[in-house]
Amino acid sequence: MIRIGNAYDTHRLVENRDLILGGVKVDYRLGLLGHSDADVVLHAIANAFLGSLALGDLGTFFPDTASETLNMDSKEILRQCYKKVTDKGYKLVNMDVMIFSQEVKINPIREEIRKNVAAILNCSLNQVSIKATTGEHIGYIGRNEGISCEATLLISND
Repeated sequence: MIRIGNAYDTHRLVENRDLILGGVKVDYRLGLLGHSDADVVLHAIANAFLGSLALGDLGTFFPDTASETLNMDSKEILRQCYKKVTDKGYKLVNMDVMIFSQEVKINPIREEIRKNVAAILNCSLNQVSIKATTGEHIGYIGRNEGISCEATLLISND
């Protein structure tokens, strides 16, 4: 049986925070605001895995009110969410991820993000697609107020 997961996440850009995208620390003047490390890319992927099997969402397992999730590394969040999927006998077939960012350029770090995600999930690099687009100076993305990410993935128990 195959299942599809899809998720969207967004975080506000603020001063005095590290910018982490797909497990890559980006040299940029702003970072993403969040209870954990606010890695919008890994959050979208993790949430898509949870949704693929109707397990709930990130808030179900990693509430933003819990002290144990404060400043949590999102690589660990993704590991735990994927384990919930593999524990039910499923594995990743492929994923397609779109990052929405006006000023932060993704192309220089795209391959590093792909390698990080593949390593976390113990899968092949060709199963992980990372793409990016700007907001064309429209809306909160276009005004560089935040960064968003959408992840769609296919899992199978074959």
